[in-house]
Amino acid sequence: LPRCLPADDVESLIAACDATDKVGMRDRAILLLLARLGLRSGDVASLRISDISWPQATIRVNGKSQREALLPLPQDAGDAILAYLEFGRPRVQSEHVFLRCCAPFRPFAHGGPVSLIVRRAFLRTGIKTPSLGSHILRHSVASEMLRQGTPLYGIASVLRHRSIAT
Repeated sequence: LPRCLPADDVESLIAACDATDKVGMRDRAILLLLARLGLRSGDVASLRISDISWPQATIRVNGKSQREALLPLPQDAGDAILAYLEFGRPRVQSEHVFLRCCAPFRPFAHGGPVSLIVRRAFLRTGIKTPSLGSHILRHSVASEMLRQGTPLYGIASVLRHRSIAT
């Protein structure tokens, strides 16, 4: 079975981000997307402002195999993204939501920097886990949904798996 984190550890990772700091705002928003929706690091890196529908509270994700999915945007993740966009994000012409924190302010080229943000959060909190990457948060979302009684097809739908066997 995939390894996962207890819910308290997930919340500790999120809380480890300094929400008063520009980098902390960005990292908190990223961790919330990973921890609440089970997004892949590449999904977060490629997220564009136009992918977010504020009135409908949804987020459009183009993940693996370029399959598009419309997911509900949790309130706390939406609030964190909005705070980052308003107060933390550098004022540059880019459609991407998340940018590097050092000049030149460009979007992430791939999901590697997102996984590095998760790794740094693990190191800040001291949480011990066999994997320090972002994928453990995806497994944690699935495990928590299963514990709450979500059927496998519902979990597969949120995680955008073609088969419930995955």
